[in-house]
Order: sequence, then C-alpha cells, then structure tokens
Amino acid sequence: MVRKAAASLLLVAVAVLAPAHAQSLSDWGFDPGVLMADGRELVMRAPDASVDALFQAVHASSRSTQDSKVLCELFDPGAERTLEGYQRLASQLSESGRVRFADAVTNFFLAAAQNPRQPYDAAGAQQALKAAGVRAAILNDGFLAGLNGNEHASRCRSVGWLLDALQAQPVTERASVMRLLLSQGLDYLALSGNSAR
Repeated sequence: MVRKAAASLLLVAVAVLAPAHAQSLSDWGFDPGVLMADGRELVMRAPDASVDALFQAVHASSRSTQDSKVLCELFDPGAERTLEGYQRLASQLSESGRVRFADAVTNFFLAAAQNPRQPYDAAGAQQALKAAGVRAAILNDGFLAGLNGNEHASRCRSVGWLLDALQAQPVTERASVMRLLLSQGLDYLALSGNSAR
C-alpha cells in the first residue's frame, strides 16, 4: 500500500505540474511523459536535496486539513491509479499545495536531468524507514493498527505520524527513504502494468 502511494505521489506531482508548466518545460526541452517513462533513473539521479524537497511537499500537505484528505486517498487499497485519477486528486489540492508540488517536482526533474546517479544504500534506507516506523509506534498509540487496518481515517492518521517521524530524521535519511519508497512504488506500478498513461 505504501509502495503504491509513494509512486502515486510523484505522479500526482506530475499531474499538478503538467497543466501549469507544460509550456515552460517544453521550452527547456523537457517532456514530462518521456521523463516519467524512466522514473527509476530519475529517482536515482536526483540529489538528496531535490528528493527531500518532494518529501517536504508531501509532509507539508499532510499537515493541511484539505490536502491531507486528498493525499490520503492514495493510501486506500482501492485508490484509482490512472492519470485521470491523479489529475482529479491534484485538482483538489489547495492552491498552496499545488504550488508546493509544482515547485518540488520541477526542481526534482531539473536536478535529475543535470546529475549523475547518486550514492544510494537500499538496505540503509530500509533501516531508516523501520526506525521511523518504530519511532512513530512508540510516540503514537494505534499507529500500527491504523497503518495496517482498513479504516481510512486511522490509516491517514498513521501515515501522517510516519511522515512526522521521518521529518525528524536527517536530510540524507529522509531522502534515502523517499528514494526507496519511490523506487518500490515505480516497481509496483511496472509489475502491475499500470503506468502513467
């Protein structure tokens, strides 16, 4: 569930970006559709700061009542994972949420296009994610039940607690975890045959 939602967050960001910045991206020689086709390479090439900026956009949205409701839909097992679905969700974000995502994804694409592959330790990222989960579970009663349960509001609250725990980690760890989740989410989408069409 978290893997699917992580890849979906990047696709929501693209859905936010595309209508507002399509002309400027094409002026720079970017085609968001082509860039998304090789999402794993983008995730591995983007420097920690730009990956963390995407995390910060997600975290800030999780703190907003309106935006958290929108993003939490991505964590539901039956979420609509089509480009139209992502565009529908993106249109429901607050204006500040759309701007945050647009800025973060623009920075992410630019940085990924201009940098080589970054050092990445998948095992270390997994450990950092587990540590954030343990921290969230210690600090918040019902964290695990909410994350693993079927109740939407509880799941959404638990995801927010996990994001808060990740926010407390150093930038390199946050970026590493975000890179892990985005990579796994893209793998999930590829395996399921569901891409950003």
